[in-house]
Amino acid sequence: MSEQDGMDDWAAAMAEQAESEENQGAQEDVQPAELDEFTEDAPISSEEKRKLDTILDIPVTISMEVGRSQISIRNLLQLNQGSVVELDRVAGEPLDVLVNGTLIAHGEVVVVNDKFGIRLTDVISQIERIKKLR
Repeated sequence: MSEQDGMDDWAAAMAEQAESEENQGAQEDVQPAELDEFTEDAPISSEEKRKLDTILDIPVTISMEVGRSQISIRNLLQLNQGSVVELDRVAGEPLDVLVNGTLIAHGEVVVVNDKFGIRLTDVISQIERIKKLR
């Protein structure tokens, strides 16, 4: 692709955006959406608090996944100290944070007091996590 073709594409995209903005200005029947105000929910009852306390103490397994690889059993049996296994991730790509095998976040490795940790960089929304469970 030549530089001229790239400029033509850019010019076409700019013209399309300008046309779209003009059409938006011509639409006078557009009304702003009315949203309900968020209100403070009533405090939870002691029964609800007891139920919540019950599930808050359930232990879960949290793990960080650097990457994955598929190898044959033959190659697996040939692994020894110093062997390198290529993973499906690029260096610098965020790690997956899994709770009981379900992806909940992405993060990066940090060192805190000579121990490894993970800084969460992107937490998967509750809606997305629920969709993955189904």
